[in-house]
Amino acid sequence: MERTLDRIPPKSADLSEWYQAVCYRAELVSQAPVRGCLVLRPYGYGLWERLQAELDRRFKETGHENAYFPLLIPESLLTKEAEHVEGFAPEVAWVTEGGSEKLAERLAIRPTSEVIIGVMYAEWIQSYRDLPVLINQWANVMRWEKRTRPFLRTAEFLWQEGHTAHESEQEAAEEVARMLEVYREVAEDVCGVPVYKGEKSASERFAGANHTFSIEALMPDGRALQSATSHELGQNFARAYDITYAAEDQTEQYCWTTSWGMSWRMLGALIMTHGDDRGLRIPPRMAPTEVVIVPIPRGDASALYTKARELYGACKDAGLRVKLDDRPGQSPGYKFNEWDMRGVPVRLEIGNRDLDAGVATLVRRDKAVKEDGQKQQVPLDEVVAFIPTVLEQIQHNLFAQAKTFLTGRTVATLDRDEFYRMCTERAGMIDIPWCGLASCEAAVKDTTGATTRNIQPGPPRAQICVACGEPARYQTYFAQSY
Repeated sequence: MERTLDRIPPKSADLSEWYQAVCYRAELVSQAPVRGCLVLRPYGYGLWERLQAELDRRFKETGHENAYFPLLIPESLLTKEAEHVEGFAPEVAWVTEGGSEKLAERLAIRPTSEVIIGVMYAEWIQSYRDLPVLINQWANVMRWEKRTRPFLRTAEFLWQEGHTAHESEQEAAEEVARMLEVYREVAEDVCGVPVYKGEKSASERFAGANHTFSIEALMPDGRALQSATSHELGQNFARAYDITYAAEDQTEQYCWTTSWGMSWRMLGALIMTHGDDRGLRIPPRMAPTEVVIVPIPRGDASALYTKARELYGACKDAGLRVKLDDRPGQSPGYKFNEWDMRGVPVRLEIGNRDLDAGVATLVRRDKAVKEDGQKQQVPLDEVVAFIPTVLEQIQHNLFAQAKTFLTGRTVATLDRDEFYRMCTERAGMIDIPWCGLASCEAAVKDTTGATTRNIQPGPPRAQICVACGEPARYQTYFAQSY
């Protein structure tokens, strides 16, 4: 009997239920037999590889090199930076035994790597001639999360973490801004997810940092999703781990350090932002498969399959990421639904009549069923050259749709009651003049569940904080978040 794809629930009815269903039914992930952990299946890993490739290229273009540091961190090293430890303490997982012996000192499974990298930088850096140090690590980390959701919040997750050391505060600040812009570019130009970038409040700052900056996306349910962060660590970690250098005048100076990271959470943002009731819609620059070719055989199909294989070869020669779905035992309709679920940007259908007419039917995944432009017939001898143009159109269309949503759900208000109501109702990014006081932010969170997402550059657009009535210092986005 022919297999059928289980239907997914409507996205608008329950985003959380839809999201879980898509992640599993599109075969991105499977549950692991370990609390809070996932198995990343080949198609899900393909998405991660695309994100990794786009980030890695940009890191290397900006002078960074990849390295790898240990998973385990001795407790005595971790506790040297007290504020950092306090910030991560509830999430740290510990190794207490090795083989059959109890360890004399607990080992933390890295929640982040500032500590172990700081120790090594103290060893490697001796002189101003050794600076800057620009290193990135691709790694897994563990944070003992109690409530988990694929990509968005899991006990173990994949990410990259950059760690740099500099001679001056200005140089470190420039590094933080540079990498935040890299993240914005990848989020918007590659993943098609529009974001706001800005500085986090003191309450939302990374433990041990002087300044934390982020990019923030808005999901369809009105919740914000912090999608990457870039941290100015000042000399805090340098002092804790004795990262010093001999300056040109031979005085001993502490380095200025930074760290910055993006995790597979960005994949969660992509899924929720672009998906629809048929499943994923993947922007072409992120798609593990850009084009799938589906033959529709009737009767003697030998010539049809020959042509499909020729098209497949021509697509590969043109540098396209392509699959040929000539599996027996499943109908074309099943295959269409499966590739729709997986969000492949372009499908090429070719049947016996198409072959006789010298055309293929090109189907765009970004378009709704029967929407103008969803399907078009293209001459077979022109279709391969035409596909890159269509892929660019899809990339831009998906971003434009998401940008329209973000713009439409960014609401400025000077009315206190309206502000609290919109925060409670998840109206979107609520844009207000804000005082910057931790007590004000805590009161908003206690009342509505919303927090500051990030602070916009420039002065506030009014003199009074909308949330509490104190003098305003910043223009700031508030929202509930994941």
